Amino acid sequence: MERATPWPMQMPFDSLTELSDDALLALFANGDAGAARALTLRFTPRALAHAQRVLGDAAEAEDVAQEAMMRLWRMAPDWRPGEAQLGTWLYRVVANLCTDRLRKRRTVDIDSLPEWADNAPSADARLQQQQRAAALQQALMHLPDRQRQAVVLRHIEGLANPQIATILGVGVEAVESLTARGKRALGRLLLGRRAELGFDDDQNEQ
Repeated sequence: MERATPWPMQMPFDSLTELSDDALLALFANGDAGAARALTLRFTPRALAHAQRVLGDAAEAEDVAQEAMMRLWRMAPDWRPGEAQLGTWLYRVVANLCTDRLRKRRTVDIDSLPEWADNAPSADARLQQQQRAAALQQALMHLPDRQRQAVVLRHIEGLANPQIATILGVGVEAVESLTARGKRALGRLLLGRRAELGFDDDQNEQ
């Protein structure tokens, strides 16, 4: 009598959300579709947000995020827990994909930057937040690629310097230099727009 082919057991989705990245990836590699959904919900927004800030283009950012997740699925069976953080690995993939796309560009069209949504309560506040976000995005696009990557990872994504060093493939001192120079450059780029963007009003209210 032939034995029935065993099928991988599917864990309840609510319990999957509490698992570590490594555990979810192992479940996905063993055929758990719920684990794939949990990983997608956990990592796709991060990959998309980082790519959009670096590239300044929503459509390109979506392509990068999709490609990064596809690479995640392909490498799942070979992943070795404990050797690296899955989030750091994914950021590095996104960073490399963004770098490839930036190298192919001849010019940067800052007029085609995407609009940034926010939850400001009033129309005036919402408009000001959108103007600030657009101004920051434009200023970021004027930075050299490596500085922009470092500034976004450190000051927007909130990653620690050792993580950023792993993602960018440089030393911690190089990360500190990139972020410091990038931050100074942003300050210079935005200096003449403080009143226009309402930053002076913020200081007066304090």
